[in-house]
Amino acid sequence: MPVRKKLAFITIVYWFLLFYILAALVWWFIALNRQTNEMVELQMSQINANDIAYAKKVEQVEEYKERKKAQYIGEGSIFLLLIGVGAIFVYRAIKKQWQLSEQQQNFMMAVTHELKTPIAIAKLNLETLRKRKLDDGKQQELLQATLDETERLNALTSNILLASKMDGGEQEFFTTPIDFSRVVDEVAQQFKKRYSNRIIETQIAPECDIKGDALLIRLLVSNLLDNALKYAPATEPILLTLSADSYITFKVFDQGPGIPENEKEKIFEKFYRMGNESTRGTKGTGLGLYLCRHIVKGHRGKIWVEANSPQGSIFHVQFPIVKHH
Repeated sequence: MPVRKKLAFITIVYWFLLFYILAALVWWFIALNRQTNEMVELQMSQINANDIAYAKKVEQVEEYKERKKAQYIGEGSIFLLLIGVGAIFVYRAIKKQWQLSEQQQNFMMAVTHELKTPIAIAKLNLETLRKRKLDDGKQQELLQATLDETERLNALTSNILLASKMDGGEQEFFTTPIDFSRVVDEVAQQFKKRYSNRIIETQIAPECDIKGDALLIRLLVSNLLDNALKYAPATEPILLTLSADSYITFKVFDQGPGIPENEKEKIFEKFYRMGNESTRGTKGTGLGLYLCRHIVKGHRGKIWVEANSPQGSIFHVQFPIVKHH
C-alpha cells in the first residue's frame, strides 16, 4: 500500500476511534449518573417519613448524590483532558507525516527534473560535437556548457549524499584552519564564470580565518549563492560580503521576492520549499538551506535571514573568530 493511502487509512481510523472514545465517555457518564439516581431513589424509598431523623437522612442521601455527581464529573474531566492531549499529540504526528510524505514526493519530482536536465544538455552538446564539425570557438563553448552542467550535477549529488550522511549521523566535521576570505572569493569567481550573464559583486575583508571543514564551508557558500541566483531577477546584482569584528560575518544580499516572516525558519527544514510544487518556477530540491543550517551548526555558528531593502533577502552567517596563539 502506498504511503499516502496508508496515512489516509490511519487518519480515518484515528478519527473513528476518537469519536468512539468520546461517545463511550459520554455514555459512561450518563450510565453512572442514572445508576446513582436509581440508588438515591431506592434509599429515599427506604426512609420512613415518620422517622425523627427523616430530614437528616434525606440530607445524607442528597449529599451522597451530589458527591457522586462531582466524582463522575471530576473523573470524566480528567479522562477528557487525557484523551484531548493524546488526540492532539496523535493529530500532530499524523499531520507531520502527511507533510513529510508530500515534501518527499515533491523532492522526488524536483530531484528527477534536476538530474535529467543537466544530463540531457550534456548529452545534446556531446552529440552535437560528434556529429558536426564546428569551429574552435563553438567547440569550446559547448565543452564549457557541458562542464557547467556536470558541475551542477556534481553539486546536486553532493547535496543529496551529504544530507543522507547527516541524517544518519555519519558526517564527520574536520577541524582545520580555513582562509574564509579565499573560499568566498574562489566560489564567487567560479559562479561568475559559470553565470557570465549575472552580476555578482563582492566585498571581502582579508584574512578572515575560521576553523572547520574546508569542503563543507565551500559547499555552504556555494549553496547560499546558488539560492540567491535562483530567486533574484537576472538583471539585479547579488552581493557577497565578508567581515571580521566580534565574529566572522558572511552575508548574501539578493533582490528577489523576499521571504515571508512566517517562513523564515521553515526554509531551513529538509525538503521545504516555498509555494506549491506544481506552480513553482525555480529549480531546487529543498536541501540547500537545510544543509547550510547543519554545516553552520556543526561549526558552532549561526545562520538566519532578514529582509533586504527595498526588496529581497539577506542571509547572515556568523562564525567564531580563530584566535592565533
